[in-house]
Formats: sequence, structure tokens, C-alpha cells
Amino acid sequence: MTVREFERDRMPVLLPFNLRPQPLQFRPRVVASALLCASLCLFVSAASAQGGKTALPAIEVIAKWAPLLLTGFGFNILISALSMLLGTIAGLGLGLGLLSEFFAIRQASWLVTQVFRNAPWLVLLFFVMFLVPFQVTLFGLRIPLPDWIKATGGFALPVMANVAEVVRGAVRSVPSTQWEAADSLAFTRRQIMWRIILPQCIKRMLPPWMNIYCIVAMSTVLASIVGVSEMLTLTAQVHAAEGGRPELFAPLYGFALLCFFLYCYPINLWTAYLERRFQTG
Repeated sequence: MTVREFERDRMPVLLPFNLRPQPLQFRPRVVASALLCASLCLFVSAASAQGGKTALPAIEVIAKWAPLLLTGFGFNILISALSMLLGTIAGLGLGLGLLSEFFAIRQASWLVTQVFRNAPWLVLLFFVMFLVPFQVTLFGLRIPLPDWIKATGGFALPVMANVAEVVRGAVRSVPSTQWEAADSLAFTRRQIMWRIILPQCIKRMLPPWMNIYCIVAMSTVLASIVGVSEMLTLTAQVHAAEGGRPELFAPLYGFALLCFFLYCYPINLWTAYLERRFQTG
């Protein structure tokens, strides 16, 4: 038997398994969640250790006032949802104005967008709170405007400007061949926009729209400055009701932080998932 025949006919040899331990994978999301929970537990335990013997521990204080604080948190969610709804409707119209064929409409829309997009949110909130009356009379009927409704309008203004930019960018990202093909089929500009272009823009606009909503939800705590009874305002009142104990400061506000984190972080994960799923290029 020749060497070539031996090499051809010999049986294959299985190599030994690689038994080296694999390195641990670093997962920033899991680490961030664990650090947040550990920090909150540390705040609570430290506050409990600093409290007196007759005072309630921090964990019992949080459990006692949790229903009230969660009610205020629900008010934050309500304000953010209504602001996002109003801002999205107005932003859609403003974004279409940025794409208008008429020069005057396009320039006026650009000016409004730049003003409300680059103005501080707190300044806009103060303007709406103090310039809008506390009630309006319509056909002899007095309609009250409580502070939380005016705060909703104040948050809707920057949302409108940011949504307008999202709409403009999404429409511009659609290839020009779509416009040319629809124009060759004798579609009007309105038909092209509403039946062909905007349906394609939904998946492009959804991830940034959700990012804007997260920012709005976290910014609703600014309403506490103008007297709206949301979670941060109620947290300060609870702290005062418990005698203003310094050791309760971190646990109470840490509880508010945890509520916002547990609400916004899943939205952030969903946004990242949609960005990967709706990749367009």
C-alpha cells in the first residue's frame, strides 16, 4: 500500500473537545437594572438604620404611602399620554407644512418648529401656565382650565415641534422614485402623500416617536414646579407629612426614580427592537 492510499483510506480521528471555560458575556442592561435595584435597597437600608426607634422604617413609610404616590405617577402617565396625543396631531400638520409647495407655509412652519424645538421646556410650561386663563367662556358656558390641562398643553408644544421634524425626515427618506412612479400614474400630490408616502413612513417614524414619548414621560415632573399634584409633588408632601426626616429623602425619591425607570425602560427596549426590525436602508 502506498502512502497516498493509506492517507485516503485511513479513518478520521475525532479531536478532543475544547473544555476551556467560556468568558462571561457582559450585559449592560442586566447590570444597569441590578445596580439600580441594589442602590434603592441600599438607600432604604441606610435610611432604616438612621431612623429612630419610635419612627417608622423607610420601607414601611413607602408601603404606607405607596397608593398615594402611585396615583400621582398615574397622573404623570396621563399628562404624558395626552401631551403626546395633542403634539402628534399638531406635529403631523406642522411636518406636512414643512414639506409644502408654498413658500410662505413652508417658512412659517419652519419658524414655528425651530422656536418650540429649541426653547426650554420649563420656559414653555411657564408661558402656558401664566398666559392661558384659568377658565374660558364659550357660548355663555364657563369651561374651567385646571393647572394639569394647561401643563398638558405646555408639554404638547415641544412634542409638536419634534414630531414635525420626525415627519419631515421620514418623508424625505422615502426614495424619490416613489414620487416619480406615483406621478406617472396621474396621482395628485395629496394622494401621493396620504396613500403612498405616509404609509411607508410609519415604520420609520415609530422608533423616534417612542423616544420622544419617553422624554415627555420623564419631563412631566417639571409640572411640580407650577403646582400640579403629580408624583414629585406628592413625594414632597409625604416627606413633609413624615416630619421632614432626612433619612427618608433618598428612599422616597428613589421610589419615584424606580417607578419611572420601570415604566420607561421597557419602552426603551421595545424601541431598540423596532429599530432592528424596521431597518431601512
